[in-house]
Amino acid sequence: MKKTVSIAAIALAAATLVGVPSLLVAQASVAPEAVQAGTYKVESSHTLAQFGVNHFGFNDFFGTIPGATGSLVLNPKALDKSSLDVSLPVSRISTTNATLDSELVSADWFDAATYPTIRFVSQKVEQTGPRTARISGTVTMHGVSKPMVLDATFGGAGVNPMDKAYTVGFSATGSLKRSEFGVSKYVPAVSDEVQIRVTAAFEKVN
Repeated sequence: MKKTVSIAAIALAAATLVGVPSLLVAQASVAPEAVQAGTYKVESSHTLAQFGVNHFGFNDFFGTIPGATGSLVLNPKALDKSSLDVSLPVSRISTTNATLDSELVSADWFDAATYPTIRFVSQKVEQTGPRTARISGTVTMHGVSKPMVLDATFGGAGVNPMDKAYTVGFSATGSLKRSEFGVSKYVPAVSDEVQIRVTAAFEKVN
């Protein structure tokens, strides 16, 4: 009897766990045009920027920058009226290598003490597909401002079951040449072109 009860309990627990992701996905599965318009703030805990470079021709190497802050003004029915302003804290660059991290935030690279943030401000948002958009704007890094384009994809929207905040999520990709921002150490051995990937969550504030 004990063995039967144990197996049943395990089966019930497994079914419950399987059902939880389904519930969460269902809450976020809405059509892009049905997303609530308004002003959103970055949900920093679940937003992450990743950067990648080629390392001496051997392999691609990646790092991340957590702790994003900023805002999104979203108009799903007229994306051209939407806007984005997001900043990343340079001091939080992480490659999981403490020695390299300290080098990257130093004056030889990003100089976090002098230039504490990387900021992207949109100037134009164009819909490119049912769930995609091109965001053209200006990125300011290491004291230099240059044009940058992000190709964004809508992830989902709905009420977050954990904190009950209405949330919308996106992913985005882009690239830049770091030498144009004065971050040119080891170019071209460590590639000048930097690949950018972003996963972002925003919570509605009004």
